[in-house]
Amino acid sequence: MHISIPSSPSILIDLIRTGCVVMVFAYLLSRTRFFTNLLDKISDYKTRIVTILLFGALSIFGTYGGITLETGAIAHIRHLGPAGAIANIRDLGPIVAGLVGGPIIGLGAGLIGGVHRYLLGGFLAVPCAIATVLAGLIGGLVYSLRKGNFPRIWQVMLLALGTELMHIGLVLLISKPFDDVLAVVQEVTVPMVVANVIGAGIFAFIICNEIGERNTSADKEKYRRELERKTFELETARNIQQTLLPESPPRLEGFDMAAFSLPALEVGGDFYDFIPLSQNKWGLVVADVSGKGFPAALFMALSRTYVRANAVGKATASEAISMANSLIAKDAKSGMFVTLFYAMLDAKKKQLRYVNAGHNPPLLAKGCGGDVVLLCAQGIALGVMDEIDLQEVELDLADNDVVVFYTDGVTEAINGKEEEFGQERLIELVAQNSNLSAQELIDKIKEAVIEFAQGQAQFDDLTLLVLKSLRVNYEYQGEQSRIIPQG
Repeated sequence: MHISIPSSPSILIDLIRTGCVVMVFAYLLSRTRFFTNLLDKISDYKTRIVTILLFGALSIFGTYGGITLETGAIAHIRHLGPAGAIANIRDLGPIVAGLVGGPIIGLGAGLIGGVHRYLLGGFLAVPCAIATVLAGLIGGLVYSLRKGNFPRIWQVMLLALGTELMHIGLVLLISKPFDDVLAVVQEVTVPMVVANVIGAGIFAFIICNEIGERNTSADKEKYRRELERKTFELETARNIQQTLLPESPPRLEGFDMAAFSLPALEVGGDFYDFIPLSQNKWGLVVADVSGKGFPAALFMALSRTYVRANAVGKATASEAISMANSLIAKDAKSGMFVTLFYAMLDAKKKQLRYVNAGHNPPLLAKGCGGDVVLLCAQGIALGVMDEIDLQEVELDLADNDVVVFYTDGVTEAINGKEEEFGQERLIELVAQNSNLSAQELIDKIKEAVIEFAQGQAQFDDLTLLVLKSLRVNYEYQGEQSRIIPQG
């Protein structure tokens, strides 16, 4: 007694069900340590043996998970063997084994599936067994040609299509009688080819997804390490740059000084300096290198070195800065330049001799609550040309005079309305708070700029230096006098 023949659509549905089992198998397999080793190109003895057995078992399942046809158009065929005519996905395991593990693993899985099919017998046993072994070898060959890189999904599906067509061709070429072979081929070709192609696509999708996840994870880890390295380098550069700035201003009798610098990025191009020139004489510098970040920081270090080297031993401020400019201009190959205000302070005489190389003119508040004037002088930025002329100005400081040196990061700070803090706000702020100490005045300006910016990102490096001339009283104590600074 024979059962009715399943229709081709019914056969396809049953094979797709088998494909779902394959999908689960593929997902679980892709999470095993052995499969991970293959993706990492770690093919030790144990990994090879276990992988061959797993994919060989999948090949055997592909045979038993197929559809047996023994009625209808092929009912007269009596030598199909114990398994009947199987529309199967047996070749799927060896193909994928070869693609992920190479020729040896592909061949091993193919031999397991092929030998099992041969032992089932029937007049199709020989070509079907050969086709399964060749499927593993073909997958391994593709692995070798691609140097271990798994193909794209459509390429795997195309490979499965070609392998199944080869399978059908071997059956037609080897098996006899031809009429019986042709009857079987006509019945099983379409559902078997479609099921294998779909199964290969599912397998490839899962594997490609796993590879993508691993690559993403590896990229994230690489990015994290690179970010950590760059953060460390930036922090180191920031610390090095901070060491170039004076730890604290010098203690000068009759003066109160404070300074502050905040780069917009990890490192910046602003700098200030206190340069010892001789007894009771100091060079005061505030400068701003064009640009921000590492290039500006490097140019800042170079400029600071040249200014310091040329300030000592020079009789005038203009001579010192002109000599520094000549050296800076020779090294300014990238078109960078530096604006700078340099003043020579004679603490004993309470006198400033200054030059301005294209920098924002400092503010001078005359006495507590007095008028605020700009310390202007003609000059251009350093590094623009080899030789420059700088106007040198002499200024006598009175008691309670306050000089505020700054960079454009203060006046060009912007708020949410794209408005600048501006020079007028700074002048008004200095005039209203000139009675404060140097450090208190700096803190006041910082707070005002931060409040004005309303959380906007810092646009430029910000540097402040405040010099306040104190009123000095002399008290007689016995044979010695004591100097008492009065704020």
